[in-house]
Amino acid sequence: MSLVVFESLKQIHCAECRQGPLRHLVREVGVPRCLDCADLGHLVYLPRGDAALTRRAREASSLSAVVVRFNKRRRRYERQGLLVEDPALARAERACLADAEARARRRERDRLRRAVEDTRFTAAFAAEIVRLFPGCPADRAVAIAAHASLRGSGRVGRTADGRALTEQAVSVAVRAAVRHTDTEYDALLMAGVPRFAARARLAPRIDAILDAWRTPPPPSSSPPSSSPSPAVDTS
Repeated sequence: MSLVVFESLKQIHCAECRQGPLRHLVREVGVPRCLDCADLGHLVYLPRGDAALTRRAREASSLSAVVVRFNKRRRRYERQGLLVEDPALARAERACLADAEARARRRERDRLRRAVEDTRFTAAFAAEIVRLFPGCPADRAVAIAAHASLRGSGRVGRTADGRALTEQAVSVAVRAAVRHTDTEYDALLMAGVPRFAARARLAPRIDAILDAWRTPPPPSSSPPSSSPSPAVDTS
């Protein structure tokens, strides 16, 4: 179990030595203490961002602590970095420098592999949109799929149902696209209309568009082919 240190944005002082305001603190039985009073003052801070350096520093350090900060919008604590021993961080940095080129090549290979996977998945998502909504223009299907399946976006295309191309997930993505692109939904939100009220107001129009897209387009009619008139024998 990792030790946890909190990064505070408030004016908090140590309950033991009164030092403060504290950027990093430990809570013991609900009481804030500075790192020195919590016997962690000799550790150095390593911000997140370099996975290899973080992993190696943690492995080399006999004592470490995870630094977290509360995200009010998401209502959860999020990792900010790591506190490790200074010699351990130095060893980790030397190790990372020694194989930096090899890790860069591996990252590039991984990037290319993910790009190919993303292209294939977006194409499959677009094909499923066209299957469920055959009246949806092809370019709109591709745009909706690309938006919904963007890696790291947290959108419906990246959920388990989205990756499985379930009908519900694909339909949610299409409905969201119609809501934002084909209605004044965003303008209503900017005007202060509550989200659920705006959705209820626009639901009939969105349903009408989706119903139209569920109907296959009429087959294109080609003009009748003209055959050359038979030659007339005037002899």
